[in-house]
Amino acid sequence: MGVNDKVRGKTDITTTDGLTEIGILLYPRAQMSAVLGLTDLFDVANRLSAEHGGENHKELRISHWQLRDSQTSELGRVFDTHRQLPQKLVGLILPPNLDTDPQGGAIPQLQEWVEAQHASGCIVCSVCGGAFLLAKTGLLDGRSATTHWSFSETLAERFPKIRVDTEKLIIDDGDIITAGGLMAWVDLGLKLVDRFLGPTVMLETARFFLVDVSGRQQRFYSNFSPKLHHGDEPILKVQQWLQNSDVSNLSVSTMAAKARMGDRTFLRRFQKATGLTPTEYIQHLRVGKARESLEFSSLAMKEIAWKVGYEDYGAFRKVFQKIMGLSPGDYRLRFNVQGNRARSQS
Repeated sequence: MGVNDKVRGKTDITTTDGLTEIGILLYPRAQMSAVLGLTDLFDVANRLSAEHGGENHKELRISHWQLRDSQTSELGRVFDTHRQLPQKLVGLILPPNLDTDPQGGAIPQLQEWVEAQHASGCIVCSVCGGAFLLAKTGLLDGRSATTHWSFSETLAERFPKIRVDTEKLIIDDGDIITAGGLMAWVDLGLKLVDRFLGPTVMLETARFFLVDVSGRQQRFYSNFSPKLHHGDEPILKVQQWLQNSDVSNLSVSTMAAKARMGDRTFLRRFQKATGLTPTEYIQHLRVGKARESLEFSSLAMKEIAWKVGYEDYGAFRKVFQKIMGLSPGDYRLRFNVQGNRARSQS
């Protein structure tokens, strides 16, 4: 099949031993740095696979697909590393996009084509805002999926049948893979290299790109992004007040008084509006303040815990671990910008 061949619906069914085609969909506002980065990553993986496997090594065929005619829904390869060979599309990636509205690239013709690829046995993957295009197909209904943490509320509201989980950087459902952050295309690419070329080639590729493949989670990098568009004005005013308050000395009664409500009414309305109890909300605020100290200071752990409202360091450590997935000490080792790498007490 040539580079300009057009395809409607399913791709070729012919396969070549040892060669696996992964396509990348070029939809409007797709992040080209991710498209080209994935292409380079797979190219390096092919070279390393050849070094390890010799004449019988496995190889990835990389193609870029684009809508050619919006009236006839025709898509075709606009880039192909093995244009002289017929092949079946085994994997399809919906890259992240740069639109302020992450749903902006959703076009019915693309949705239908993505559905057809999945129906033919293709593994469909999304990165960051690409999850919105994938969600429009209905393929994520009833599944867990991830996207960029700042898009999580929007994705959950628009597609309530999806279980949105942005604590995970990648969710692999076998036939559907979703990746979270804007740069999670690196993690997705390595996962696909692992699946099709094997763990040895994956680890060598990660080393080449200086990527730490162990223990990466999106929540290590995300900021607390509370719901603010719920329409409950008294609760919103409390939230705005909390952002500028001393988080070390907050109570439910104080918050309820600020909203001019009784404690029970406030608890019910706050949780309905924000999705969190007041206690959970305060915990997120305190952990956010603690992260700043861990990243930018050399203060002792117990002092940081006390500054954000915890007299018991053990309680602070437990809450921090629950929210961030790392202990305060491990978080400092990973993210302290001053280069403070002294191990802290556990």
